[in-house]
Amino acid sequence: MKRMVLSILVDNAAGVLSRVAGLFARRGYNIDSLTVSETKQDGRSRMTIVVSGEDEVLEQIQKQLAKLVEVKDIIELKDGASVCRELILCKVAADPSQRQQILTVAEIFRAKIVDVSSDSMMIELTGNQQKLDAFTGLLEGFEVLEIVRTGITGLTRGKLDMLAGELE
Repeated sequence: MKRMVLSILVDNAAGVLSRVAGLFARRGYNIDSLTVSETKQDGRSRMTIVVSGEDEVLEQIQKQLAKLVEVKDIIELKDGASVCRELILCKVAADPSQRQQILTVAEIFRAKIVDVSSDSMMIELTGNQQKLDAFTGLLEGFEVLEIVRTGITGLTRGKLDMLAGELE
């Protein structure tokens, strides 16, 4: 099974997210990760969708997405030709005797401590999935109270402009 990251430029209008997600649901495809935000282009949003499947399924997903009227461009964010990142916030139980150990783990990964209370610490880390997975693996020795991940977002390297290759 192969993983594919798609950057999709869409109209910023009510119901577009629902139609895109519905396309996946109707065909029985799973979305591994989905992020959406407005772009600098007026009236446009960018969706970053991570999907997994066999080559034929991934090709079919791209073709079906391209048929949606609101979809203006689709680019596959390939390793090496793009930069993909994810954000994680993690709240860890931390009594005074554990704080230095947790700080050491955070420093190794260049994470930020964004909140400290008498009994916990909140850590923010940005990076690729492998980095975040390694980080959470090292936290297994501590009591993780809460954890949240944003999902992947990314851009192609260089000056490629999504609107330059707009779908017709």
